[in-house]
Amino acid sequence: MPGTAANPQDALGAADYAYGTHPGHRALHAKGTVLRGTFTASGEAAGLSRAVHMQSGTYPVTARVSNGSGNPADPDRNPGVRGLAVKFHLPDGSRTDILSQTIERIPVHNPEQFLQLILTERRRATAWRMPLFVAQHPSAAGAMPKVLYGLVPPLSYATCNYFAIHAFRFIDADGGSRYVRYTFVPEAGVRHLRPWEMVRRDPDYLQQDIRARLQQGPVRFRLELQVAADGDPVDDLGIAWPKDRRRLTAGTLELTGLDTEREQGGDVLTFDPTRLTDGIELSGDSVLRFRPSVYAESVARRTS
Repeated sequence: MPGTAANPQDALGAADYAYGTHPGHRALHAKGTVLRGTFTASGEAAGLSRAVHMQSGTYPVTARVSNGSGNPADPDRNPGVRGLAVKFHLPDGSRTDILSQTIERIPVHNPEQFLQLILTERRRATAWRMPLFVAQHPSAAGAMPKVLYGLVPPLSYATCNYFAIHAFRFIDADGGSRYVRYTFVPEAGVRHLRPWEMVRRDPDYLQQDIRARLQQGPVRFRLELQVAADGDPVDDLGIAWPKDRRRLTAGTLELTGLDTEREQGGDVLTFDPTRLTDGIELSGDSVLRFRPSVYAESVARRTS
């Protein structure tokens, strides 16, 4: 793969190699729970973007919490990335999505490196493949502590920080622009399992936990925006911005119950970070721009 351009078939092939082939399921994030809720915009981001859901108001959402593995039978207690995908239903009937995960920074800079990283996930091979990946990509070494931290099984899907790793260009009402990155911050705080707790957990404990929590009341996250300064790299997901960059709260995501209508009877639910609305544009990030073609290929395979 080095020296060749990645394509959607490469991506699905890497996922199959790492997790096996599971017809009817997503190639990655195969196991998860679909939820419904609302997003209430604070209005703090209205000066950054004219996007309707950044203006003060409340908007319906469909969300999905998930495990990153492509094997739907993998136990929830296994180490791995967790995901939170949110689809905003806008007043004109259109949609826009945010995809986020528990790893703050992925140590890759292009689609080819991203697929190589997926290949390290193959069971029984990870122990030697991850050091080999770092040796081949020295810039990845500094990100490894954050990567490993993001893989520790959480107490709950409700107790994770979720990072939308790409940058997006926000356009304001006057045509001015700034780049931002999203983070969902849990109201319940960040909590992980201790090593001795993992072995005692049910294989589906995360799915069971989110259902139980929702029976007690809403699960909430604060949507934070980190705003890039002039000169910050905006086209490379592998490079973090300085911690002192401006942050603001765009609003509150409130998950209120299970969505029992989607992914039923052949319905296919997709989340795509490039599904945007007026006032938000893509950065030049090559991995971000690669993703839609992979999702399209994955949907075609799921429905074949």
